[in-house]
Amino acid sequence: MTTEEKVLETMRKAGKPLNAGKIAELSGLEKKEVEKAMTKLKASGAIVSPKRCYWEPK
Repeated sequence: MTTEEKVLETMRKAGKPLNAGKIAELSGLEKKEVEKAMTKLKASGAIVSPKRCYWEPK
């Protein structure tokens, strides 16, 4: 499983918008890894931001 897939899975399980710090805490990944993965996911349109600094799967 890629880091991006793990980030998306963590977001789906949470069922609410999360910030990078919370995703790192829930997934066990390093925050920098999460931020890198989120940058890729944002660019591909896989995640959207319903409110500032919080993200959820599209």
